[in-house]
Amino acid sequence: LQYIHSSGIIHRDLKPGNLAVNEDCELKILDFGLARHTDSEMTGYVVTRWYRAPEVILNWMHYTQTVDIWSVGCIMAEMITGRPLFKGNDHLDQLTEIMKITGTPTQDFVQKLQSQDAKNYIKSLPKVQKKDFASILKYANPLAVNLFEKMLVLDAEKRVTAAEALMHPYFEPIHDPEEEIEAEKYDDTFDNMDLPLDEWKRITYKEILNFKLPQTSESKETAV
Repeated sequence: LQYIHSSGIIHRDLKPGNLAVNEDCELKILDFGLARHTDSEMTGYVVTRWYRAPEVILNWMHYTQTVDIWSVGCIMAEMITGRPLFKGNDHLDQLTEIMKITGTPTQDFVQKLQSQDAKNYIKSLPKVQKKDFASILKYANPLAVNLFEKMLVLDAEKRVTAAEALMHPYFEPIHDPEEEIEAEKYDDTFDNMDLPLDEWKRITYKEILNFKLPQTSESKETAV
C-alpha cells in the first residue's frame, strides 16, 4: 500500500475481498477499478460501505490516501476478531456505528467539514465517549491495538500514513526499509484522452515493453 501511495494513487476500495494471499503468505492488492490519482476530482460512492472512511461519507470531494488507511484498520480489526467492525445499513447508519467506537467528533473536526448538512447531522448526534480500543481487539498484541487506534482516527489529517505505519513498533520484527521501495509518480496523461482502440493497444503494448521491475537490495545482490 505504501508503494501504491508513493506513486500518488488512492486505491479507494480496500476490503477483504480485494486482498489475495497465496500459500507462501504473499499478499497482493487486487481490483484497481476505483483507484484514482490524488489530484483527481473524487466521487462519494466508493469503497464498500463497511470499510468506508468517515470523510468519504461526510465530505467526499476532498479526501486523501488516508481513506485507504481507514479501510486497512477495519480489515485489521476483522482479521483479529473474525467479524466486520462497522456494519452500517446505509451511509448515515455507518457513520453512527463508527462514532460508537471513535466517539463524537470534536468541534475542530466539525469545523473542517465543507458540507453544512454534514455539520448539522454531526451536531444532532448524542454525545458518545470514545471506546477503549483494547476492548475491541481483545487478546490482541498491545502494539497492534496502538497501531489500530492510529488508523481509526476520525480526522484524516491526523490519521497515520502508510509510510508512518511501517515505522510503527508493531512491524519492527518484519520491517525492512530496503525492501520498501517507492514508485515513480503515476503519469495520468492518458486518463482522460479519447483515442481509437488501435491507438490504446499500441500505447499499452509500448508500456509493457518498457516496463521494468524495480530492483530491491536482494535482487541487486543476486544480480551481482
